[in-house]
Amino acid sequence: MDIETSRFGLLTVDEERIMTFPRGLLGFPSHTRYALIQTGEDNYFFWLQSVDQNDLAFVVTDPTIYFKDYQVPVRGEAQDELQLTDDAQPQVFVICNRVGEWLTGNLLGPIVINTANRQAMQVVLTETKWTTRQPLIRLQSQVPLAKSA
Repeated sequence: MDIETSRFGLLTVDEERIMTFPRGLLGFPSHTRYALIQTGEDNYFFWLQSVDQNDLAFVVTDPTIYFKDYQVPVRGEAQDELQLTDDAQPQVFVICNRVGEWLTGNLLGPIVINTANRQAMQVVLTETKWTTRQPLIRLQSQVPLAKSA
């Protein structure tokens, strides 16, 4: 599938990298289709690019790279909506933001993906151990978050 992006121009994306968020993301309920763009083989960061709006994209990462004890309890309604089976392990990402000299992750609003059917949703956790701006790494000056493909 070809998608036009404001960051990378025209990209050909494998259909397996397209996810559907039936409810959209928090603050973006009408944008339901996103592609997961990997920017390098050894990169821990990805772009979650809207398929339908070329200038809507988020930097995401796997939070367990930084916090080994991070877990997302997927409750009944979310399991049903994502069609997760009892033995399925969903893939989890968090949206990243730059805050001062830190790259932070929204660990209270993770993205949960059923990799079998590519259905996804952003859930809201009540765990007070995590924050919406959880520091992940301290940025060095002039270091890009992701390289162009």
